[in-house]
Amino acid sequence: MPGPAGRERSLYFDYPRYSFVRPPELRGESLRHAVAIAGAGPVGLAAALELARHGVASVVLDEKDTVNDGSRAICVARHSLEIFQQLGVSERFTAKALGWTHGTSYYGTRPVYRLEMPHSEQERFHPMYNIQQQYIEKFLVDHAAGQPLVELRWQSRIAETRLRPDGVELRIETPGGSYALHADYLLAADGARSSVRHSLGLPLRGEAYEGRYVIVDIGMPSDYPVERRAFFDPPANPGSTVLLHRQPDDIWRVDYQLRDDEDEDQALEEKNIRARVGAILEMVGEKGPWELEWWSLYKAYTLALDDYRCGPVLFIGDAAHLVPIFGVRGLNSGLADAANAGWKLAYVIRGRASPALLDSYSPERRGATLEIFENSARSTRFMTPPTRGYRLMRDAALALAVEHEFTRPLINPRQSRPYTYAESPLTWQEGDAEFTAGPRAGAPLFNQRLGPDDYLLDRLGAGFSGLCFFADARVPEPVRQLFDEFSAGGERFTPIVVDERCAHVFAAYGAIDGSFYLVRPDRHVCARWREIDIDQARRALGRALGGS
Repeated sequence: MPGPAGRERSLYFDYPRYSFVRPPELRGESLRHAVAIAGAGPVGLAAALELARHGVASVVLDEKDTVNDGSRAICVARHSLEIFQQLGVSERFTAKALGWTHGTSYYGTRPVYRLEMPHSEQERFHPMYNIQQQYIEKFLVDHAAGQPLVELRWQSRIAETRLRPDGVELRIETPGGSYALHADYLLAADGARSSVRHSLGLPLRGEAYEGRYVIVDIGMPSDYPVERRAFFDPPANPGSTVLLHRQPDDIWRVDYQLRDDEDEDQALEEKNIRARVGAILEMVGEKGPWELEWWSLYKAYTLALDDYRCGPVLFIGDAAHLVPIFGVRGLNSGLADAANAGWKLAYVIRGRASPALLDSYSPERRGATLEIFENSARSTRFMTPPTRGYRLMRDAALALAVEHEFTRPLINPRQSRPYTYAESPLTWQEGDAEFTAGPRAGAPLFNQRLGPDDYLLDRLGAGFSGLCFFADARVPEPVRQLFDEFSAGGERFTPIVVDERCAHVFAAYGAIDGSFYLVRPDRHVCARWREIDIDQARRALGRALGGS
């Protein structure tokens, strides 16, 4: 359960209050919405903004009257910042968040591993940013409130979800009474305790881990650099682990594992939290004053739905899957769900793609979840060994890492990374094997600097884009006609021409004169050719829109 500090007396955050506005349905009007979204957390809001980017209206329902309390999900990966850039809100994040590239793991108090996430001048964004979830939600709410295609309905609880032949019917409970809301589609982004999932009788399946963590926010001025610090068997928490992250506004996140013999209720008593945090700060040499802000208990799970789609309902974020915090995959995976589901729904609703396009959502995003489970399970077993045998192996690796390089990769926390849709029914593989560099078919584009404040990903359009390599910058007429064809009757196709002045982009993408990458609205490559094949490109676009 969360601690008492937070909404009422936060050290740093003024919680907004969102009023209940009587909806048209309670005034007797009969409406039908294209898309309803359950949950105004980061994932639901990102989905609403993605739909709006493609010209589709949505109504977002949330039972709260403010944003969530506590820092919760604090690490936003580069791939997620690129999603925020497409949604038009990234500048608010980079102005507030703390970017970082490094982390240190300790055995006791001795450093044994240095995490170095790849970063270069070719990237607009850092590999990772720390920012409290309150800010994430508020920035997205503020942006959504300015979008005419997004309607936010606060203090609106989804009490029941019913599937209908033509869509979904929701029973909504509000301070002004109950009403029925009808929609063609529903995006369920209502979190780990999803009422939509419960109403439809859909279980999560997977594994629960033994490790329990108390997560604490404290206010503490400090000049320590922004990085991830992980302590194994430290003096301040012997036999267990501690994680430390710096956040904006002099707020620090302290996560510490409870030992097997510790009682949860006692551990969450304020006096015991103060004592444990005080010992951790003393261990790391922080001697200044600090204040307690918020706390909660966390347990690790790898759970997922068998299918992320149930007719007109698509599950996104924690409503679809629960993943361990290690590697910061939960929020970042949910934002990728929102981008994936959002563009596909928009294309189907606006008649730009076959309804079969929605069949690709679950295999793509559930595939991403299963990869996360594989990586995070290793991290979780290392952070919180489930058996005595695992603990013996973990401690042996840590002890050897003090002096020996060969065991240090075992300590790698395997940070969040975007998934490659190589096996997706939308991905065209012919021509992919001819490349020796660049993102493979199914992978997301990576950034490249084109000028002082000009990057490759800045030039992507809202719809499909094409990365075209022509040394003299002149697009041959047959290719130009193809691009016109790609734009006909739908969202504008955006060609991005790279010429010989950007030789480093040619090299990074393994391109020659005439190479071509076909890119989906969510920045993933759906096909590429070392030398463009016009007929195959036409067929690849059809496949990416749900065709055969």
